[in-house]
Amino acid sequence: MDRELYGREAIFGNDGLAARLTGLTPYGSAKTSYEHRDDPPVVVLTGGRGMGKTATLKQLRHVYREITPVALIDCEAVAPPQDPGPGWTPVTGALPELAVQLTPKVRAAKPVQFPRLSLGLVAVASIAWSREDETQAQRDLQSLGPVLATVDSRPGAAQGWVTKVLTKLAATAFDAVAPLAGLIAEATVESVLEETFSRFQRRTVDWYGAYPHAGGDGRVGLRQLAVDFERGGDLRRRAEDHLVGALVEDLYRAYRGTALGMRRGRPVILLDNAHNALGRQLVEPVLRARASGRRDQIVFLAASRSRDHEGLRHAVHHRLPEVAHASHWTRGTEVTSGILAVGLTPLSAAHAQAALERHDPEARTPAGLARGVHRLTGGRPLGVALFAQAAGEADRPGSLVPGALLDRTVRVREDREPVRLADELLGRLLPGRRLDVLSVLAAAHGEESARLLARLRLRGESLDGDVALRVRDVLRAEDWQVGPDHFVADPLLRSLLLHRLRFQDGDHPRYAVWRAVHESLREVYQAGSAASAPHRLHEELLLGREAACVTHLRVRFPRPDVLGWLGELRLIASAPYPRERGAHGPDPRRAVALGQDVAAGPLPEERTGLAGLDEEAAELQLRMRRLLHGVWLLSDPLALPDDEVTDRMAHELRQLSGRHLTGNAVLWDAATHWPRDIRAWRALSMPPGTTPDGAPDRRDRQEDGGSDA
Repeated sequence: MDRELYGREAIFGNDGLAARLTGLTPYGSAKTSYEHRDDPPVVVLTGGRGMGKTATLKQLRHVYREITPVALIDCEAVAPPQDPGPGWTPVTGALPELAVQLTPKVRAAKPVQFPRLSLGLVAVASIAWSREDETQAQRDLQSLGPVLATVDSRPGAAQGWVTKVLTKLAATAFDAVAPLAGLIAEATVESVLEETFSRFQRRTVDWYGAYPHAGGDGRVGLRQLAVDFERGGDLRRRAEDHLVGALVEDLYRAYRGTALGMRRGRPVILLDNAHNALGRQLVEPVLRARASGRRDQIVFLAASRSRDHEGLRHAVHHRLPEVAHASHWTRGTEVTSGILAVGLTPLSAAHAQAALERHDPEARTPAGLARGVHRLTGGRPLGVALFAQAAGEADRPGSLVPGALLDRTVRVREDREPVRLADELLGRLLPGRRLDVLSVLAAAHGEESARLLARLRLRGESLDGDVALRVRDVLRAEDWQVGPDHFVADPLLRSLLLHRLRFQDGDHPRYAVWRAVHESLREVYQAGSAASAPHRLHEELLLGREAACVTHLRVRFPRPDVLGWLGELRLIASAPYPRERGAHGPDPRRAVALGQDVAAGPLPEERTGLAGLDEEAAELQLRMRRLLHGVWLLSDPLALPDDEVTDRMAHELRQLSGRHLTGNAVLWDAATHWPRDIRAWRALSMPPGTTPDGAPDRRDRQEDGGSDA
């Protein structure tokens, strides 16, 4: 069944990247022109977890598997068998799997055979065999049965190979001076050639005559291949590279010289998680061969979490939309210039809306939910897809906000029980990581804050270095940003980790771990300089001590640095809201921002901070309280913007503008531009009305349809 992949038209379009590489359109399998007829690049899709790399590769396999040979392996999932012999490595484990997937008959073409690869794999597998113990030989040959079956598919052939090989070994007199691995490999290859290969296939052994020190003799080359493999190190790497070349050569021969129309397009090899060592070992021999002038006509599409991998240093880099109609790639002088690195881009808000409509065709969810999901996820396809599914399956969707979806369950596979959305996302965005440690550090404001927090809360977690710095390196290696304002800079990942920190112990209403972490941060900033006061008040606000925050804003308001005051307001109000699991109804901050809670009756002093204030100061205190809660609600990535609260925020800022002696223009700009930021689903700009690099934001005029006049 086809997947719903949004925003990937540059790959799957009829003139998209896949069609231009393979010569076949993904849907309908019509022939199309090659963009690089003689020398196609190795394409590497780059992007962090959840960006849709795996989904894209799986969809490519799905649409091409009946019209051209195609294979897909996950380079992180190639695992040794239960009792591997010394001939097993990740490379010798991956190559048979690729060959077996490439073998099945496709439209108008017979199955591909892999005689060269079969001989090489048999040669290296045989290095552990002996005449005294046939168990290992039986196990290895039977495990190679599927790839050998591409040459000889007779039933029971595997057992015949075992018997023939062991008989040959028993009758062979080995020279004690020569390397035993090479002699056993030679005897084994002879047996397999006689038993399995036809008269026409046996000459494929000659291809190994090009192996170093073979002198043009293929049997000598196979013997040397086994010897090099057993010796390990760079010699084993050389042998493995030659095995990769055998796979490529077998595929090339299957296409070379065939009758016109017998094979259409190009075969496709898909490598997921190719940034690891196995991925490089499979790709680099192909790159070197192509750089030397050899041509193979195979489409290699790989995926890498790292955009800055050293193997991509000399690649041609483009973002996905830039390769929709042409790759703009040419080979340079470096070997790795044979790579076209394509950065997968986030989905647009329109894609998020389409995903939600697919799961909610009756439009039961709030109108702004799709935009809210897009803002929270940053357009990360995995997040968009799971949030949309959770919203569509919700019982009471009419008042949903992104934060409420974190506790919803989704069924991601038919053979699994429904899982909580937050747990599923964390498990897939940070697989195999210490989520307890990461959840604590997600509360930190920056690297220094994280290191202090680790010393207070994570003692004993690491005996060989700074915990926070180790976590920082892990996040960067996984393509997650670490920022100065938030140690975990990605809003989605930070929200998921803080959600786990609050609810992991199920100790409502104490939330002991969550509270202890934030109390520790508050103490860190309590002892800091005056510049750390907004960070301390950030912690006070989420711990329920709002009066101190409001008082701080009121006291500092008359000072000349009104831009700094707005920055403090924004920082304090960026505090995560302490949600209750399963809570329904309006957000409590809304009533405060609109002044409705005060109108309903007197409030405790610890919530308002009004005690001892004269009338003018009390009026300013209440205005600051409304403004703080309005900004807190409107800048919360787990909530949805509220038009009435947005208008009230602008009103409060304009009123403050009239009261400030020197900063009235800056406050007036905030009253104008901050509502625009909110309605455009952007972070509040600082200074108001600028882009993140400090330039004036021209988008405002475009979105408003003209000038402000």
